[in-house]
Amino acid sequence: MTKEQLITELSTRRISKNEVDRLASSIVNDPSLVPTVLKRVFEEDGTDYFNAAWVFDNAMRRNLRLLLPHVDMFISGLPSLRSESTIRPMAHVCELLTVAYFKKKDALFKKSLSDKDLEQLVTVCFDWLIGKHKVAAKVFAMTSLFYLGEKFDWVHAELKLVLEQTMANGTTGYKNRAQKTLHKLRALEN
Repeated sequence: MTKEQLITELSTRRISKNEVDRLASSIVNDPSLVPTVLKRVFEEDGTDYFNAAWVFDNAMRRNLRLLLPHVDMFISGLPSLRSESTIRPMAHVCELLTVAYFKKKDALFKKSLSDKDLEQLVTVCFDWLIGKHKVAAKVFAMTSLFYLGEKFDWVHAELKLVLEQTMANGTTGYKNRAQKTLHKLRALEN
């Protein structure tokens, strides 16, 4: 698949789950397409389409290492996102990224992500957690912040405070993840 074909397929209409799988496979099989789809994610934000974000998330689920040569482009574009349909899959990719770095301790991720990159993730994840966003983005941001707190001490205290203040008014899914995260945070204190 060429870059032009990918852009056309992402731009013509809403795509089905089967088409997402096919396009994600194309990206995994041809990593040169990663910057094309990532650029499209930021171009589609604010439109009725979120095809690129959906495809990008699915490709990263299959091979997150494909993101590493483009991690600066990814992280620097996150604060500009406005569409919930784009933020949710990008928040999921942030969660995948922090899990690879902190939980799996993948050496390639540790080498590729700078402290500045991680600080930018902290900022955008807190923005998503405390902003008026849907629960999925908040939950992904919450998990990312839990892991980022391993690098930046103040993050755990701030995350705990935010969760304690917002949990009562959250949805069932939000409350569930917040309770689990608070339990983990309290276990670290002991």
